[in-house]
Amino acid sequence: MPSSPTEPLLDPAVAERLKRDDHGLVAAIVQQHDSREVLMLGWMDDEALRRTLTTGRVVFWSRSRQEYWRKGDTSGHAQFVKSVSVDCDGDALLVEVDQVGAACHTGARTCFEAGGPLPVVVGARPTETGGPL
Repeated sequence: MPSSPTEPLLDPAVAERLKRDDHGLVAAIVQQHDSREVLMLGWMDDEALRRTLTTGRVVFWSRSRQEYWRKGDTSGHAQFVKSVSVDCDGDALLVEVDQVGAACHTGARTCFEAGGPLPVVVGARPTETGGPL
């Protein structure tokens, strides 16, 4: 996953704020900037984040293909970056985008729409000991 020697590195001030997993990756949650709709989750290393911050298009590291990929290059469903924030722990990024077309590789608007909901007990509240009522 290293960048080539001629490319600049991620700004050290940004890099030091990140807490990466054992593979050098940080989770990147992608959200539509105006509707706040959560579109997908991808993974970034320092180089993918550098490319995202400097090109205005979202770039991920593919864990399965072991390569960088820019969202929309093959599908035409591009993500144009509006802002990127790091969470308080430094282990997740929020990438706000203007999504063109579907965000999910299935053709669905969001990956969470494509995956579907799980059953949840609505309105359940924990007791003082942390267990269910």
